[in-house]
Amino acid sequence: MSPFIFQDEEITNAIEDAGFEAELLSEPTASCTNPHGTVVGQFIIGGMTCAACVNSVEGILKNLPGVRKAVVALATSLGEVEYDPSIISKDDIANAIEDAGFEASFVQSSEQDKIVLGVVGISGEMDAQLLEGILSKLHGVKQFYFDRVSCELEVVFDPEVIGSRSVVDGIEGASNGKFKLLVKNPYTRMASRDLEESSRMFRLFTASLSLSVPVILMRVLCPRIPLLYALLLWQCGPFQMGDWLKWALVTVVQFGIGKRFYIAAGRALRNGSTNMDVLVALGTTASYVYSVCALLYGAVSGFWSPTYFETSAMLITFVLLGKYLETLAKGKTSGAIKKLVELAPATATLLVKDKGGKVVGEREIDALLIQPGDILKVLPGTKVPVDGVVVWGSSHVNESMVTGESAPVLKEINSVVIGGTINLHGSLHIQGTKVGSNTVLSQIISLVETAQMSKAPIQKFADYIASIFVPAVVTMSLLTFFGWYAAGVLGGYPEEWLPENGNYFVFSLMFAISVVVIACPCALGLATPTAVMVATGVGANNGVLIKGGDALERAQKISHVIFDKTGTLTQGKAKVTTVKIFNEMDRGDFLTLVASAEASSEHPLAKAILEYARHFHFFDEPSNASEFQTCSEQAKFSGWLHDVSDFSVLPGKGIQCSIDGTWILVGNRKLLIENGITVPSNIENFVVELEESARTGILVAQDNIVIGALGIADPLKREAAVVIEGLVKMGVKPIMVTGDNWRTARAVAKEVGIQDVRAEVLPAGKAEVIRSFQKGGSVVAMVGDGINDSPALAAADVGMAIGAGTDIAIEAAEYVLMRSNLEDVIIAIDLSRKTFARIRWNYIFAMGYNVIAIPVAAGVFFPLLKLELPPWVAGACMAMSSVSVVCSSLYLKRYKKPRLTTILEITVEK
Repeated sequence: MSPFIFQDEEITNAIEDAGFEAELLSEPTASCTNPHGTVVGQFIIGGMTCAACVNSVEGILKNLPGVRKAVVALATSLGEVEYDPSIISKDDIANAIEDAGFEASFVQSSEQDKIVLGVVGISGEMDAQLLEGILSKLHGVKQFYFDRVSCELEVVFDPEVIGSRSVVDGIEGASNGKFKLLVKNPYTRMASRDLEESSRMFRLFTASLSLSVPVILMRVLCPRIPLLYALLLWQCGPFQMGDWLKWALVTVVQFGIGKRFYIAAGRALRNGSTNMDVLVALGTTASYVYSVCALLYGAVSGFWSPTYFETSAMLITFVLLGKYLETLAKGKTSGAIKKLVELAPATATLLVKDKGGKVVGEREIDALLIQPGDILKVLPGTKVPVDGVVVWGSSHVNESMVTGESAPVLKEINSVVIGGTINLHGSLHIQGTKVGSNTVLSQIISLVETAQMSKAPIQKFADYIASIFVPAVVTMSLLTFFGWYAAGVLGGYPEEWLPENGNYFVFSLMFAISVVVIACPCALGLATPTAVMVATGVGANNGVLIKGGDALERAQKISHVIFDKTGTLTQGKAKVTTVKIFNEMDRGDFLTLVASAEASSEHPLAKAILEYARHFHFFDEPSNASEFQTCSEQAKFSGWLHDVSDFSVLPGKGIQCSIDGTWILVGNRKLLIENGITVPSNIENFVVELEESARTGILVAQDNIVIGALGIADPLKREAAVVIEGLVKMGVKPIMVTGDNWRTARAVAKEVGIQDVRAEVLPAGKAEVIRSFQKGGSVVAMVGDGINDSPALAAADVGMAIGAGTDIAIEAAEYVLMRSNLEDVIIAIDLSRKTFARIRWNYIFAMGYNVIAIPVAAGVFFPLLKLELPPWVAGACMAMSSVSVVCSSLYLKRYKKPRLTTILEITVEK
């Protein structure tokens, strides 16, 4: 039945006429769309050779209706497009790219209601129709497309009605096992595409080489072998046999193997831009056309000028060699993402339960089909498939591959586990909580991808040069030709300089061709993106996630680093060390009163007080971090705490509430003073003593009378003092900004070696402190825990969220330091500095290469040194220049963490 026969209102009226109520519900919004109604899609774009191509594709994409944002990366051949699917489809975007002359294929999008499957078992048209029939009857499937050539099935479904695993199970079940479906991993598809590209380049290179070598041998080796040389001199029609062979072989190379250069050059010129392919096409065509004209002129006039067929063939061969080596090198720059993808297991063991919740069996499923709420079995030695919570068993898990922490972490019931980590000893049952793109591992991959897609501001320089490079080179080539030709005709140089049987035209043309083919815009275009790609990968391997090239560029200029105190310089594991009661109240009653007041607070100090009180009453100790984090929830329902009313948190001051009809205040001096409570001198002296020993003093008041105080200590991280000293040695000034009181702040700062301290600063005030430094022209980094410090992280030139191992999608920070180790701050700054030093070298090399190579190719040094570059040698140099820049960037893969002993100039005696 066609869906267009009846209108919605007609169906509603028919139901109501039958005596029932009917209401038209709007179609549920797919989870793929963001609040602005857009999705982000990735496309593989083939045929880009330099920054000019990138600018051309970006310009095309940005002008499409419905496209909000488009970023194209040369180094990865990827385009990331944010678009409104109600205005333009992914096919429209791909077609627009292809209409511009480039290759385009869709990879993946942020949509959560779509799955791509490989189908095994399709042997004919009947099977394809059976598959389509099954899908059309599957409830919740909105639309589908089956590619009969690749046997790939794309299914769009309603996630509120059916899940991805149910789609697969439904198809396999309805086909009685005839069809086997495999989930297509987009990263695997991209890797296979890279492999195909390098294989294709290698085939083109070997084919070109096999045809070009005989042409070279005919010119160099055959004259030394009389029999072969006589065969080549054999007159066959208007030309010699050697001329026929050269013409035939080079024609195949020029227009068969070299067809890709003409296609790429045509697409560039059609889009109003120029690129390296234009230069290659110009140089090789000039050499080929001249050689053909020389042959035809010789056949007509009897005057035989030398031909340069081998120049055209060897030029194309060397350019293809350079392209092949470039694809290999560029593939290595994306090795970090490949390693991250390999962390996730391919399959998982799903525990099947009956309606009563009893486990009745288990089955192996594709890890990409796991759904939230699934109970999964993780055996010793296997990888945790997704993020989740342990519901049965205990074991130690190696999380070093994700968080960088080398020590195995104990996991018991209610412990959180991260997908991609390795279960070491015991068997675990986990309940999946985050799957697909929501897992920590997927978000890390997304961050690295985003960083590699982004452009550093310095890239604008290369884009500008690329836009004028080719026209400038063609102009210089023409000037070279006319300059040498005019000088020869006017007697500016002796005829002895001319090649045998040559003339001024040929002599000038060879210099002009050399200028065209030796100039290389590719090296400039690859200088920044390849270095950024390698640096982000190296950072990820060291637990430092970098969100883009612009963050890298700013970080290498950091002059001030502002540290939060709690959880950043300190361990964030506050403990009550002192309890003092100033009235006749029993110690246990006092602790119960304070714990009841703090039980509803999520502040670290509140948790420390609650844990101390619980331990005082029950003499138990939390066994791991996850239990410690949930002890406040357990305490609320344990029966030993008082009922609390009118509870409120006063940021930067403390809390207030009502317990059994009395008004309770727990916090600092400021809280008590604002409520008109006088702090007696003996209590003030006690608190001062606590603060001078680097402990935080917490005052407790009941009905406007101070009844007690607690001293809380948060131990410093063991590496804090050394890292601060290291930053000073690197020329970076450390500053501590905290909401704690001045005495405690100064005591902590003195212990770690920080001279500049800002205390009693509210969260919003930290951003103001940062802006005060920025006004003086300083580049400021903020290091915080990524939660309370988000305004300051956003205000800083470079925000570094530290200790965010399971919350890596912090929008405010440009750097995410996976470990709670302050040494990573030094690594982040050092890696940024080394990366941009490498980028500068890349630019110096790329610019220097063109500045030196073009004059040599133009024959500037020929009159004095007789130094010239034949066109085929110039082509080899051009091919190697891009490879050299990529290899220079790959040198960053040898990056090693800076040793603090080296930074601090400490001599270690052996």
